[in-house]
Amino acid sequence: MSTLTNIDVTLRDGGYRNGFEFDVDYTRRHAELSVRSGFDWVEISYLKGSFDPSLSPGLTGRGDLWYISAIADTIGPEHVCIILHPKNVVPADLVDAYDAGARLARICVSSRDFDTTLEYIREARRIGFRVTANFTRVSRYDPRELAHLAHATAQAGAEVVYLADSNGSLTPRQSARLVGLVDQVSGAEVGFHAHNNLGLAMSNAVAATDAGATWIDSSVQGMGKGAGNLVAEQWLTHCEREQLLSGVSLPVLLDLSVSLRANVKESAPLVPETDLLLGHFDLSIEERHEISGDHRAQVEAARRIGKKVVA
Repeated sequence: MSTLTNIDVTLRDGGYRNGFEFDVDYTRRHAELSVRSGFDWVEISYLKGSFDPSLSPGLTGRGDLWYISAIADTIGPEHVCIILHPKNVVPADLVDAYDAGARLARICVSSRDFDTTLEYIREARRIGFRVTANFTRVSRYDPRELAHLAHATAQAGAEVVYLADSNGSLTPRQSARLVGLVDQVSGAEVGFHAHNNLGLAMSNAVAATDAGATWIDSSVQGMGKGAGNLVAEQWLTHCEREQLLSGVSLPVLLDLSVSLRANVKESAPLVPETDLLLGHFDLSIEERHEISGDHRAQVEAARRIGKKVVA
């Protein structure tokens, strides 16, 4: 019996590699193969843009209603997931997305406007969505603040509290500690979203599930922001071998991997030097432009900015 819920985030997180410009015919084929390979949900897009909508102009950065409907017609609404920043939407957008065929809403938590986050969690549940509360850049949270906010999102109706290592800076020990904390205080299931800046995405995901996480994100070929995400092909294979999942089709998963490589040239795995520094110094993609010059200058700049962030 499956003990994990898996989300394929390729079409959304992978959009940071290609300007979110996926061809709709490809997205439909990808979603179909994803579900057949064993994924429970396919995160098909942001709704009305990423944290900075100007950086997500393409199809899977907008979440157009016709696009949501097209994917729902292909794989069924019970597999269609969207993610959103509350500052980019109004309540009517949630209603429209549900009517178009989305059934899982991932709501990014804003600690600066936390009351609005809670309002959208309640509203999404009222409409009929399954809801996760996604703590982005979780490595920067004070544990006590994280515990307090996680409990509040669960009380508001989030079924899953998601911890996103957006900066790719966590270690397995830190990942396990944060999952255990949220599992203890929230009363909700715990999810984990890994980035691979330091090559630790797989180790962190294993540590997270060992500590109690039951929802995991991954992407085909690891295609995602910067150095990418947990590699879906490796992750689902691990889950099948460890009997954490039933119903994984490795042939279809490998077909999906080949299809992505053949259709989206930006899917090739990367380990950009700058993203390695972002992970090491716990910096976000928005701070990347401050790291320039030769490698010595880049390291010094990253160290200086990292100290400023910590302070």
